[in-house]
Amino acid sequence: MGWPIKRVDLGVVEYERAARDMREWVVQRQEGRVDDRLFLLSHPSVVTYGPQTRPDELPPETAGLPAIPVDRGGYATYHGPGQLVGYLVLDVRERGPVDIVRWLENGLVEALADLGFATVRRDTPKGGASLVGVWTPDGRKLVSIGMRIRGGVTSHGFALNVDPDMAAFHAFTACRLADVTMVSLREIALEQGKAVPSDAEVRDAVAAALC
Repeated sequence: MGWPIKRVDLGVVEYERAARDMREWVVQRQEGRVDDRLFLLSHPSVVTYGPQTRPDELPPETAGLPAIPVDRGGYATYHGPGQLVGYLVLDVRERGPVDIVRWLENGLVEALADLGFATVRRDTPKGGASLVGVWTPDGRKLVSIGMRIRGGVTSHGFALNVDPDMAAFHAFTACRLADVTMVSLREIALEQGKAVPSDAEVRDAVAAALC
């Protein structure tokens, strides 16, 4: 995108706390009190979902996963330990037209390539389900993306499956893609006989590609 973004590393943050903080981060950026920032963190297990998500796409009460409505694009997705979440709070008002989602997809593809994993972004067919995110070449989804622009400033971002409990994805319909397999870097690394990247290594690669 061509402008500096400050990296902010956080630990495990409850989703509700992060959502409250993100609203303040957006206001701070809108008022010019801070620079563009990328927040890297993780959440305890939770399913979040956008306003167009259908009730049948959410986990049942017996799944033990809380489901929280959010003000972003996209549908239902899972957050939990072993997953890297990145929230981007960027001012796009003075940067000219930019496809922020495509820029993010391409940046994450670059980061994963630097870690030794080939991935791709996909174009959504007209009238089809959204294919926003980052995918393996054989069609499994590794990264979910959901963003919002309010007052010229972005919020929300991406969730990259490093080594989460992948069974959680069986309890609901992720991203309104019932026939798509979600995958983690651990699973891909084991298939390819590679070492599983650490959380720190993934954070560094993502920050290098985006900041």
